[in-house]
Amino acid sequence: MGKKRRTFSSKEKSKIALAALQERKTGAELAKEYEVHPNQVSQWKKQAQEGLASLFEDQRKKQRAEAEQSALISRLYEQVGKLQVELEWLKKKTGQL
Repeated sequence: MGKKRRTFSSKEKSKIALAALQERKTGAELAKEYEVHPNQVSQWKKQAQEGLASLFEDQRKKQRAEAEQSALISRLYEQVGKLQVELEWLKKKTGQL
């Protein structure tokens, strides 16, 4: 019977990633201390580095982009609806319905 796979909470992952970012210990030392594979420590460190930038992004830009996207989606749904109505009308006129 093999070893059971361990799962880590986001709190545990962030603690390990923060320790890796501080670089007081090597990745191998952290891996041994927290009983994880060294590659996992480096992955969590990389994810933390990439995610930090999003913490400081301008929220207004993000909201504006989301509003534009939702407006585009609603226009596209409207256009699809109109095209479906036209298609049904054409089918009815040509006797295909």
